[in-house]
Amino acid sequence: MSRLLVFRVAIWALSLGVLGRLVWLGFHAGLGPNPVEFIEHYTGEWALRLLLLTLAMTPIRQLTKWQEPIRVRRLTGLWAFAFVCLHFAAYLTFDLGFSPIQLGRDLVKRTYITIGFAAWLLLLPLAITSTQGWQRRLKRRWKQLHKAVYAAAILGAVHFIWLVKADLREPLIYAAILAVLLGWRVPWQKLRKPASAAPA
Repeated sequence: MSRLLVFRVAIWALSLGVLGRLVWLGFHAGLGPNPVEFIEHYTGEWALRLLLLTLAMTPIRQLTKWQEPIRVRRLTGLWAFAFVCLHFAAYLTFDLGFSPIQLGRDLVKRTYITIGFAAWLLLLPLAITSTQGWQRRLKRRWKQLHKAVYAAAILGAVHFIWLVKADLREPLIYAAILAVLLGWRVPWQKLRKPASAAPA
């Protein structure tokens, strides 16, 4: 079995396993006393975890010299977006009853909702343009556009921190991991630059 296939199978198994567990819990009364809250938190946390895993593919590639992490980065990012959509759909369905008026009110009154919605809006064009066809059409602009994933991840982490009112340990752990993943890119960018010529 090739290494790329192992990576692809691992991402699919992880994502489908997480989704399957939610369905299994739903059919076996395992969602706890507040099923809506459980679904929203479960999908939201896994969206953030998969988004962090997407950002981790570049450091993994640089540390291992393997190219396979980059080749499954798009797949991982699409699964992250899928869980973001599930998270948003659960909120829109159970909390708002598909009411656009209530959604507008929440966006104005609740800052963490505004931040989360902004993260979803940033990820939406990335998911739409994730195909090779769009990559060919946009050319250099494709990479520039997809750098918005950094801002979306930051907004997602802030959304989680703002949402949690009591124990901030878990969202702060995610924020710390994100800080490491973003900070990792700074020295690697500098190392890629050719050394300046020594003065005569």
